[in-house]
Amino acid sequence: MDSTVRTGTEWLWSALGGDPGLVDRVSFTGPSGLLPARLPVMDLARASVAVAGLAAVERAGLPGPVRVDDGAVATAFTSERYLRVDGRAPVNFAPLSRFWRAADGWVRTHANYPHHRAALLAALGVPSGAVEEVAAAIGGRRAVEVETAVYGAGGLAVALRTPGEWAAHPQGRAVAEGPLLTRERLDEAPPRPRTGPPRVLDLTRVLAGPVATRTLALLGADVLRIDPPGNPELPDQHADTNVGKRTTVLDLERPSDRRTFGELLDAADVLVTGYRPGALDRFGLHRPGLVTARVSAWGEHGPWGGRRGFDSLVQAATGIAVVEGSAEEPGALPAQALDHGTGYLLAAAVLRSLTERDRDGGTRLVRLALARTGHWLTHALPAYDPGRYLTESQGPLGRLRHALSPVAYEGGPAGWSRPPGLPGADAPAWAGPTA
Repeated sequence: MDSTVRTGTEWLWSALGGDPGLVDRVSFTGPSGLLPARLPVMDLARASVAVAGLAAVERAGLPGPVRVDDGAVATAFTSERYLRVDGRAPVNFAPLSRFWRAADGWVRTHANYPHHRAALLAALGVPSGAVEEVAAAIGGRRAVEVETAVYGAGGLAVALRTPGEWAAHPQGRAVAEGPLLTRERLDEAPPRPRTGPPRVLDLTRVLAGPVATRTLALLGADVLRIDPPGNPELPDQHADTNVGKRTTVLDLERPSDRRTFGELLDAADVLVTGYRPGALDRFGLHRPGLVTARVSAWGEHGPWGGRRGFDSLVQAATGIAVVEGSAEEPGALPAQALDHGTGYLLAAAVLRSLTERDRDGGTRLVRLALARTGHWLTHALPAYDPGRYLTESQGPLGRLRHALSPVAYEGGPAGWSRPPGLPGADAPAWAGPTA
């Protein structure tokens, strides 16, 4: 197993509270060079899928091995691009979901949902929604001014920040100070005696939460997704992420639907939520013995703790888009890796919590955030640094910096025994004694 892959898998499995001895059950295979990026995206993808598999075999009592194929991982992390509905390609981003030039930098907006699009246009004062008019409205304002106005109107927009600017931002500091994920035991509720597959209530939106519950459905859970009336999931997102699940519609503001939801929650093993922190608190979601898993964009602490967000916005705000971009324009990861990676981590955390709850009891709470996954990607995983593989030597040609040899083994040479000399300066004879 590649040391970077093993390190990432071991790190995540430790964060999940797993038995370190189980990591040896993971085997990696498949084509190399997938999901290329400046940041170690493929390592994040492999490791998050690996721990989901480890949590599954642990819960099922199976010996493994857990097989992680890079081809399958890379394809799954870009699953929305390969989706076809009767031969039609999906619509992944609406015309107003993109980067825009502001007066002093760049702004990233997200307007895939109709209500977010309406809020964006209201904040900018552009009722027509014409791309050129939106561009002009943003281009005449400072990036942070656009961010503040759009969020204030209930829309989604963030100013592009460098890694250093995000590190200095109050929300960036809050993210950096917290763990990748949290798993808590809230009480001493006894183990649940119910048999059969775990029942999972899915109150999530694109993309991390649905990836997690899609994975739980694959592993045998009875997953019931609930959407509010009049605001269903986008059709292509539904087709991509709701495989294996059943879906229904409930209006939690309506007393009869609220009672139905309460009955479902009473019999549930797991509740997964993907709405902004605090949005569902008024509905009384606590039940003894329940595993609750919450995923958010920015985390639950800090000045942005109550904000909505999506993968593309987190990449822009946290400096990832700067790292992956150029001097001319921002870039992006080769996949919505924060969403997908967090989704598989969330599934693993739910499975581990179910395993522990069934054994020891207790009500469990799991919390993850896209921004925390992004922090792990940019800080905990080793990115490619050519400097680690260079050395310097002094010789007849002067002081040289050159690449280390990739041929290495235990007991082997640390490097060449001599630097390059002046052309033609050596005698035409062997350096050592002749036989």
